[in-house]
Parts: sequence; C-alpha cells; structure tokens
Amino acid sequence: MMLGDHLKALRQAKGLSQEELAIRLHVVRQTVSKWERNLSVPDAQMLLKIAEVLEVPVEKLLDVQPAEGIPPDSLAEQLSRINEQLAVRNRRTKLIVRVIIGILIGFAVLMLIWGILGSVSYLEYGKPQQQVIPLSESDIIYE
Repeated sequence: MMLGDHLKALRQAKGLSQEELAIRLHVVRQTVSKWERNLSVPDAQMLLKIAEVLEVPVEKLLDVQPAEGIPPDSLAEQLSRINEQLAVRNRRTKLIVRVIIGILIGFAVLMLIWGILGSVSYLEYGKPQQQVIPLSESDIIYE
C-alpha cells in the first residue's frame, strides 16, 4: 500500500473526515484528498504533524520498519525525490494539455477563416452574372 492508502485508513480509523484532518493540519481539504489519492505527498514536517494528529508513529503512517543505521534525514530525502517526480509529471501533463488546446484553437481559427473566405467567394462569384450581349447595327431599332 502507498502512503495515501495508509493515510486514508488511519484517518478513517480515527473517525476524521478529510475536512476535519485538513483543519487540524492547517491545510485545505483538497490537499488531504491529493495525498490520499497519491497525487502528491506531504513534506517531512507535515508527515510529523499528520502522525501527531492521527496519534501514530511516522513509520506506521509510511508502513515502513525503522532500520538501524539509517539517518532520519533519509526519509526527508526520499520524500523530496518523490515530490520532485510528481512535480515533473504534473508539469509534463500541463504542457501536453496546453499543446492540445493550442492545436484545437489553431484548428478552430483555420476553420473560421476558411468559412469566412468561402462565404465571401460565394457572395462575389456565386451570384448569377448579367451577360452583356453586344448589339449589332441591325439589332438597333430606330423610330
């Protein structure tokens, strides 16, 4: 299980809603939701606050067994790497969405221009033209 799954299970076991946990942590509810859906992870300081509010050790929250000889800063480094990976993924997703929107807007503009040019050409060339028939001297009637 990932951090979000543990967080959700521990929050529910404590009888807290996302909103209640968010208030206790001084964050918005959407932040708790993102953590629980594994879209982002809290930093090391926030992990300590979460563990305190849920009254569990950080190791239980992370579902890891404390290993001997591993410095406590190692956890912060791991979380920092995970946060950076999520940030890169989010930037890529936003870039892809922007490119797709740009292409769609460009296509819509081209279609609009094409439609305008088509209707202008219809107005100019689609009308029946009056034919001018040259008259000869014999066609003219004099009175």
